[in-house]
Amino acid sequence: MADVSNKYEENVAGKFYVDDQCIDCDLCRETAPANFKRNDDGGHSFVYKQPENPEEEALCKEAMEGCPVEAIGNDGGDG
Repeated sequence: MADVSNKYEENVAGKFYVDDQCIDCDLCRETAPANFKRNDDGGHSFVYKQPENPEEEALCKEAMEGCPVEAIGNDGGDG
């Protein structure tokens, strides 16, 4: 389970985030490319844009549920 205290600094403020358990598998970037990007230097994903509509919200949730190491978190807040 993702830990908000271990989230990467690149994550934009909001409820979804990626923490340091990320293994750079690309699943979240494939599932929700409008919301996740890769840090090429660090070799991990991060949330660069919080979902702005129900479709993006659903894709972010799908990415979170599909993450093989549970590195994607949702703290339930908006900021």
